[in-house]
Parts: sequence; structure tokens; C-alpha cells
Amino acid sequence: MLPIDKTEYDVFVDALEDRCPMPLLKTKMALAKMDVEGRLCVLASDEGSMKDIPKYIEISEYILEDSKTIDGIFMFVIKKGSV
Repeated sequence: MLPIDKTEYDVFVDALEDRCPMPLLKTKMALAKMDVEGRLCVLASDEGSMKDIPKYIEISEYILEDSKTIDGIFMFVIKKGSV
């Protein structure tokens, strides 16, 4: 498991047990509720997440600050831009 300090983020989404499309849907729902400039951390294990989440961020107003994969776990740190 990735060592995560959840206090570094405004919102944390654990999608480790979820299969496509749930990690992306949970990411979208979390971002929609967040304040501008808020930071979201998403953990997912579904391989589709590695493609789906960055692609969604690319076409949105959000910023992918970091993404990494460790032991089959995908971690994304997303900053909410202006809406």
C-alpha cells in the first residue's frame, strides 16, 4: 500500500475495490463538490484508471499535479482549477 498522508489533501477517494468506470465517476463526483484550488487524492487499482482519469483531466479545467503507480496501485493528485 502507498504511504499516504491524507491530511495533505482536501478530499481523498479510495477506489481500490472499484472497477471501471467507478474510479472515474467517484473522481468526477468528488471534484464537483470541491472548492476551487482544492486538492484531491485518488487511489485506484483498476488498470483502466491509469488511462481514464488523466484523459478526463486533460479535457477539463482540472490539473493533474502527480500520478504514480506502485505495486499495482494508481495514485492521482488533482487540483481543482477555475470552473
